[in-house]
Amino acid sequence: MTILSAGRARAGAAPATTIETRRSWIVAITAVAVYGVSYGAPMITVVGLKTIAGDLGGGRAIPALAYSVAWLGAAVGGIIMGRLAERVGIRWVVGFGAVMIGIGLAICASGGSAALLIGHGLFMGLIGNACINAPLYIYIARWFDRRRGTALALISSGQYVAGAVWPTLFERAIAGIGWRHTMLVYAAFEIVAILPMAGLMFTAAPETVHLEQAPAGPRRSAPVIGLRPNVALGFLCFAGLLCCIPMAMPQGHLVAYCSDLGIPASQGAAMLSVVLGCAFVSRQFWGLLSDRIGGLRTILAGSVCQVTALIGFLVTQNEAGLFAVAAWFGLGFSGIIPAYVLAIRELFPAAEAPWRIPTVLMFTGSGMAVGGWLAGAIFDRFGFYAAAFAAGIAINLLHVVVVGFLVLRQGWVARGSVDGTMPSR
Repeated sequence: MTILSAGRARAGAAPATTIETRRSWIVAITAVAVYGVSYGAPMITVVGLKTIAGDLGGGRAIPALAYSVAWLGAAVGGIIMGRLAERVGIRWVVGFGAVMIGIGLAICASGGSAALLIGHGLFMGLIGNACINAPLYIYIARWFDRRRGTALALISSGQYVAGAVWPTLFERAIAGIGWRHTMLVYAAFEIVAILPMAGLMFTAAPETVHLEQAPAGPRRSAPVIGLRPNVALGFLCFAGLLCCIPMAMPQGHLVAYCSDLGIPASQGAAMLSVVLGCAFVSRQFWGLLSDRIGGLRTILAGSVCQVTALIGFLVTQNEAGLFAVAAWFGLGFSGIIPAYVLAIRELFPAAEAPWRIPTVLMFTGSGMAVGGWLAGAIFDRFGFYAAAFAAGIAINLLHVVVVGFLVLRQGWVARGSVDGTMPSR
């Protein structure tokens, strides 16, 4: 049923009515801005990784772990915060998260390794970005029905706005006033910027019940691509973990990697901006594509692009070559995460979105956490990043296999629904 509805959308048949309005896009653009500010906070640690490690007297694994636990906290907390936003309202949850991120930055700036980990994992992650990431995905999806993939790609690109805008500024600020004062200044800015946006713009989303109950929509407890619903969700969660481990490695360590190769930190920060700037631009393409080919096929295409870029990082060490690989990496991986959200909305009933979407995002965020930490741990063990990139390539190839299997099952079920047969489960 889901495959038929996706095919109908690709054929150009629009619903009789739509909830999409000009207001939908205004709210979506506001969400981009919120993401662009909230996800700037943990990037201070990425840009200042070597400086922080030296100041704290430890290896790179400690600041890398701090960046990782921020992702992990946001991933785990999203399940609770997604449900909480349904009860108390999205504006209150997002506003609370913004304040917690600011407190987390202040805690990080006040102490040593323990403060860095607590500030990132608990405040910036578990009760900070967890209030923003998954809840906004769920919320924005309820403003769209015809161009949901495009809208999800747009809002998720806010993380790449953060990556494109902040690294160069953070590099200069850390060089000028130190990483601790940079965190304190950004904490104040982040709170002042997000609270008004959330309070003014995040009103109640339009109801979509009449659209979701259309005969072609997913039904509760119905098979999903020929699998039991929770089995299909398990595959998506496993795939989300696998794709984000290698995705996090260059993002968390590119500045330090460039420095090891003799490339100035300012150029490394600019390279990180190229990665995330290209990701922002290409994510709009991936969003348009996902509305035509569906979420699962978009995930597979993005994964293939990502693994080719990781191979490029492994074999390229000159500055010009790394800038080219960084651009390709940003262009390639950027469509994967919103495609998971779209796949959930395509395959499962809309009423289940408040818990299924955060569950998948918990695994993608956990993958980002593991990947950032793993690259730092491998570097501390071997003294170079080639081993980390090789591990990332192997994990990415496994992801291609898992998602490829899901895409094949989707095709089998589609053919079975046409000729009256169904593949065995």
